[in-house]
Amino acid sequence: MLLFFFHKMFEAEERMASHPVVQSEGPYVAPETTMAEITIRSIVLGIILSLVLCAANVYVGLYAGMTVSASIPAAVISMAVLRGILRRGTILENNIVQTMASTGESLAAGIIFTVPAIVLLGLWSSFNYFETTMIAVAGGTLGVVMMIPLRRALIVDNTELKYPEGVACTQVLIAGDKGGEDMSGIFKALALGGGFKILVNVFGVFKGSVEGALRVGKTAFGFGTDISPMLAAVGFIVGWEISLLVFLGGAIAWLVAIPIVAPMYGLGDGSAIDGVWAIWDSKIRYFGIGAMIVGGVWSIVKVREGILNGVQYALDGLRGKSSGDDDAPRTEQNIRGRDLGVLILVSVALVGAIYLYLTKSVLETGIMTAVMFVLAFFFVAVATYIAGLVGSSNSPVSGMTICTVFVTAGILVVMGYSGAEGMLATLGVAGVVCCAACTSGDIAQDLKTGHMVGATPRRQQWAELVGVVLPALIIAPTMTLLQKAYGIGEPVREGIPALKAPQGMMFKSLVGALFDPAQNLPWGMVMAGALVGFAAVVIDKIWLEKHNHAFRLHVMPLAVGMYLPITVSAPLIVGGLASLALKRKYKNDPDESLRVQHRGTLFASGIVAGEAILGILIAVFVVLQWPLPLDATNLGKKLGGTADIISLVGLVAAVWVLMRYAKTKKAA
Repeated sequence: MLLFFFHKMFEAEERMASHPVVQSEGPYVAPETTMAEITIRSIVLGIILSLVLCAANVYVGLYAGMTVSASIPAAVISMAVLRGILRRGTILENNIVQTMASTGESLAAGIIFTVPAIVLLGLWSSFNYFETTMIAVAGGTLGVVMMIPLRRALIVDNTELKYPEGVACTQVLIAGDKGGEDMSGIFKALALGGGFKILVNVFGVFKGSVEGALRVGKTAFGFGTDISPMLAAVGFIVGWEISLLVFLGGAIAWLVAIPIVAPMYGLGDGSAIDGVWAIWDSKIRYFGIGAMIVGGVWSIVKVREGILNGVQYALDGLRGKSSGDDDAPRTEQNIRGRDLGVLILVSVALVGAIYLYLTKSVLETGIMTAVMFVLAFFFVAVATYIAGLVGSSNSPVSGMTICTVFVTAGILVVMGYSGAEGMLATLGVAGVVCCAACTSGDIAQDLKTGHMVGATPRRQQWAELVGVVLPALIIAPTMTLLQKAYGIGEPVREGIPALKAPQGMMFKSLVGALFDPAQNLPWGMVMAGALVGFAAVVIDKIWLEKHNHAFRLHVMPLAVGMYLPITVSAPLIVGGLASLALKRKYKNDPDESLRVQHRGTLFASGIVAGEAILGILIAVFVVLQWPLPLDATNLGKKLGGTADIISLVGLVAAVWVLMRYAKTKKAA
């Protein structure tokens, strides 16, 4: 399959270089311009970055329940390598590199939502390589090929959809092509993020988290923060409003819900903080699930007109209204209709094969494949439209996947499936649909970038397919490595915190309760969380929206905060505050404010990648039992309570460095 993709990419390169094109206006690179686009160096660099950033986002997603768009960091690194080191490379080559890298990142986001739930439910003993890889390949490929018919209608012709991340990446590419962008910052940020991770996990200079609880009578209030510049950087990237909502959700859970629930169930005989964590694990997580269900459904309801438009555009595309055409200008040539049809058939066949392998039932495979195709087609259109409205980072993929779980589970329950068989079938469908939705939303941003810079859609689309298949090969080994080194959901080693995998834990609880009566879901807590989510919808719709408030009470980030430990949401608000402080400082100078936010986002992206990459490398040492001074030089243990202060100072210092770099007019 990979050889076929590579052949098609370079075949397209040769054909379009000699094909006469029609003059058109608009793109940075005119349609009649012949410029290097798919080259050996762009493909090799794109593959390397797609693998690295895919693995990094697996780690970030399992840690914090969020992934970070790879487009801008990949574009910056690409320009630094091609233009800075190799002294060659075009803007279209850089675009191919960022396209491949971001495709790998989005595929990671699709997998970490659902596949960890299969392991957490005990259906697999580990992340089975073949099944995980095929779910990723099939779902990612469907996301690409189902997006292609939507390109003209949703990206070229529709002026309502702005594709914010795609436009931002365009600005980075054009600035780099003009020689005005300093690329050294992201490498310094990589060093900062990676170095901090080493100081926490290897030498113990900083603690992994600082936490405590205040006992008041029969109840207690929990508080704390992870010492993670990566999480603070994520807060800077998503901005003040989203980070505030996540933190507000955490405050509702930890400072309101836990103190209310604690007297009912008791804090136990241990310390107050242990009792608080026990209540969070057994009760409050389900409180967050209830809010997430409401948030996901409401997110889809809000864009219902866009959903209908997106599905209509997709149907028009499949009728041939937006197929590839060799007589069109270079910048309007998509993958040919016959190739697109073959790719769809191959993807569906892959899905059918993996479902047959999982279930050993032809009837169940046929039903699951049909359900998957309909849901994937629907949610690809949804994800693409929403990505154009609010960006792929804000697309309610969790809500789409929850809907997929309920629809699939409902059909299977009616058919008499239960237990492990029903759970595996449901998560198999949800995994493919989630990968397709995540991939298509990200690809929409990439194709918008390509449209603005003057790329050839056909070349981008083939590059995206390579960017799906190759990263899929490393996802299962990466998750296995992280599971053995850190644990997912539960720690496997004392002193090394587990990866929380919030979405995986959520789907474990949800699917387990739907198919296994023995797994009693605390429905009272779920309903309480749903009521909080519903109240947030009412407040936002009736009060905030009606009175045109700048702040909006978006339910999904609030619900995510209710579900996550407060130690995760606390550093997010630190990063969000840093972003807000910079915006206020330059509020009277929009151009300078934009420049500062752009530099801050680049540096924050580098911190995220640096800490994530080092987290994976440290995991290799731990799993292979290579010597690390985890205990011998653990300064945190020797310093006692002082270690908390030192750790907090270290986190604040890292955020200060981020802000200082953002404000500096010339890279330090």
